[in-house]
Amino acid sequence: MITDERLTAFINSLDMGNPAYLNELEKEARETNVPIIRTETQSLLRTLISINRPARILEVGTAIGFSALCMSEYAPQGCQITTIEKYEKRIPIAKENFRRFGKEEQIHLLEGDAAEVLRELSGSYDFIFMDAAKGQYLHFLPDTLRLLRDGGLLISDNVLQDGDILESRYAVTRRDRTIHARMREYLYVLKHHPELITSVLPVGDGVAVSVKSKNNGL
Repeated sequence: MITDERLTAFINSLDMGNPAYLNELEKEARETNVPIIRTETQSLLRTLISINRPARILEVGTAIGFSALCMSEYAPQGCQITTIEKYEKRIPIAKENFRRFGKEEQIHLLEGDAAEVLRELSGSYDFIFMDAAKGQYLHFLPDTLRLLRDGGLLISDNVLQDGDILESRYAVTRRDRTIHARMREYLYVLKHHPELITSVLPVGDGVAVSVKSKNNGL
């Protein structure tokens, strides 16, 4: 836990929750060990979407579609969501969930490696949610920023690695050292990028909230 477990539980106890269908999908995800965004991260997304009022949302990392459905529930009417997923076993499940809950006209799933898909995308997005392979965030960033409109929000999830980001590379398991190093570099780039203003929040597994601004005063 990044923050005290009792404090997190108390904050989550205040949450009004989601519509019944999202609660149902969340229960299914937990029963099948599919990772989804935590309760406190869901709350943060709801707040940021209410502030940003996006017309176009881009999500990198669909899984079974829970977060895309969650964002669609709180986005303005007419908002279109594009989400990218490469894991073949989860793609049909996500598509079925979008159909099952009547969101197939609002949420569009693009299949393939995010690095390749992002390169092919054009236009601009108001709100981008990064929730894919943590070791790839830095590689996705150039195209992500190209696609994010000035004034838009980039939300990066799972950036504190349950607190392991604080440790030296030799204190984390060998298999996690590359991800650990890349995430540290990603956070440094977010905090020092000339087009971004970023706050890193100890919410859930760590969330970085970045605003794109070419005139950030730095």
